[in-house]
Amino acid sequence: MATIETTYLGELRTEATHVQSGTKIITDAPVDNQGKGEAFSPTDLLAASLASCMLTIMGIKARNSEIDIDNTSCSITKIMAADPRRVSEIVISFKFPKTYTEKEQQLLERSALTCPVYLSLHPDLKKTVDFGW
Repeated sequence: MATIETTYLGELRTEATHVQSGTKIITDAPVDNQGKGEAFSPTDLLAASLASCMLTIMGIKARNSEIDIDNTSCSITKIMAADPRRVSEIVISFKFPKTYTEKEQQLLERSALTCPVYLSLHPDLKKTVDFGW
């Protein structure tokens, strides 16, 4: 069974439906690529997926290690390149609401940098991660 069903709606817009939950995501082509820029672009979702995956894997490790990372957030910047048009770099800056020991910091960093999305991205895609310690 499919995980996601996606439909082209016209006007450079798609609707992706998560089959299990029914949750929907609309994508729109960005203004610099003939779109309206009224929703996440597919490449925005790529960058958001990396950040969400890193936070999720850190959350699993933190929960198992009794470390509170609730309300941790990050800012994501996606940098595009041309010829061919692609994401050339994703910059992620984490903001932690608490102070952690060096051991906890290392554990969280290792967890983030081994998330499935991070490991699935092509090595040519530069991933700049600032944990902000």
